[in-house]
Amino acid sequence: MRKFINILEKVQISIGVTFLCVFFLIIMLQIVTRYMGISIIWTEEAANYSFIWAIFMGAAVMVNRREHFNFDFIQRKLKGKSRQILSVFNDLVLIVFNVIVFLLGMQVTLKFWNYTWASIPEMKMGYIWMVIPVMAVTMVIYSIFHLVTHIQGFKTKEVSE
Repeated sequence: MRKFINILEKVQISIGVTFLCVFFLIIMLQIVTRYMGISIIWTEEAANYSFIWAIFMGAAVMVNRREHFNFDFIQRKLKGKSRQILSVFNDLVLIVFNVIVFLLGMQVTLKFWNYTWASIPEMKMGYIWMVIPVMAVTMVIYSIFHLVTHIQGFKTKEVSE
């Protein structure tokens, strides 16, 4: 399971970095063309949408690294079993929250699938909205992995006690 999680994280990081590079290149193109007096109308939309994909992929990776959606202040104060119980609670809350986000994200994606970009009518908005269910399902996978790890931690501590 750990190997699958590592591969999934690397894929998401690659997608996020790719979209961040696209964002940067489009912004640079926009700056250069405006300086030359040329206006390219699609650059603003493409930059916004590539940035959205980069941010949402990064958010999912941060959930895997336990650096996002974490009650860190309380967790640092707790020790032992109390800390593990809080971690399990956090994982359960994240799973429920992201299942809801996934379901709503699927509804939004399906509803707006055939809407098109204002500047490039050939591009469907569904590809942009699809980032929500992709992010949510990977956050669920990461949270389930953490939950299983914490539950196994309970079992190993019971055996050693």
